[in-house]
Amino acid sequence: MPYVDGFVLAVPKTNIEAYKAMARTAGDVWMEHGALSYVETIGDDVPYGELTSFPRAVQAKDDEVVVFSWVTYADRATRDAVMAKVMADERLKSPDQMPFDGKRMIFGGFQSFMEL
Repeated sequence: MPYVDGFVLAVPKTNIEAYKAMARTAGDVWMEHGALSYVETIGDDVPYGELTSFPRAVQAKDDEVVVFSWVTYADRATRDAVMAKVMADERLKSPDQMPFDGKRMIFGGFQSFMEL
């Protein structure tokens, strides 16, 4: 079963097109280095919960939209190898041009246990 990296972040609505361009590049990089899939989604029905929610988790502001993304790999070892290559790839080395606040991004790796 695949290993999955998940990402949740808030993107200013005015930066959506810049984010999409950055995501296209990132997706190409991940896939070139061995990811099985790369998915980016923009929140469409993501209510602000009273206690917990995606917007609360990333401290989304009124002028921001929540983005939920994931990358799949054959296994954890492949993920670790791919991630090392991705982090070293020069195409992703311009943090001053990031269209979102990376400090509020949530990231984590997950081992699949069921797939239907």
